[in-house]
Amino acid sequence: MATVLSWSGGKDAAFALREMRRSDADVVELLTTVSAANDRSSMHGVRRNLYERQARELGLPIRFVEIPEDASNEAYAEAMADVTREYERRGIDRLAFADLYLEDVRAYREERLADSAVEGYWPVWGRDTESFARDFLHAGFEATVVAVDGSALDASFAGRRLDADFLADLPEEIDPCGENGEFHTFVHGGPIFDGSVSIRTGETVTKEVGGGQFHYCDLLAGD
Repeated sequence: MATVLSWSGGKDAAFALREMRRSDADVVELLTTVSAANDRSSMHGVRRNLYERQARELGLPIRFVEIPEDASNEAYAEAMADVTREYERRGIDRLAFADLYLEDVRAYREERLADSAVEGYWPVWGRDTESFARDFLHAGFEATVVAVDGSALDASFAGRRLDADFLADLPEEIDPCGENGEFHTFVHGGPIFDGSVSIRTGETVTKEVGGGQFHYCDLLAGD
């Protein structure tokens, strides 16, 4: 079944792609959204050119959906509906998501696909997040934390490598995979890549987003 993977560039999506490739799933494209105002992921703050480098090392095309700055939920939903209709015309069978356990998120995605011939697919659904985080590192993935929710973690966590020390330093109440949005990552090496994505960390900035504070570490393409 021809499958498109909703791609955040982070650990959950990367591990989901690994699992699909190990099961011989026919992943034909990555799909991600960027802000039309600055060519960055609105949630992760990652630059478009870094996603392009990821895709190149993964040997997959990547489709960008540009979302207007401060777009409403309705505008976002319509933009994604347009893409889904295009996938229908192309004969795409499934749209895969790397969600782990948030029932409301899955229900939202299922609702949006309910009238489409494109099915939803959740290759890592139900995985224990503590085991998932350990398995991610054990598999040899390399990732950097690009954004943290200031209500959950302080700014010092942004820009750190996702490793055993990072996981050990997380407060007990924080999900080891940041599944509730506590932190987001960018994966730049591992078993699914032909070669590493060279990066370097820039400055960390704090921004007001949706009534809360988020700390973003700017990732730059390396040499």
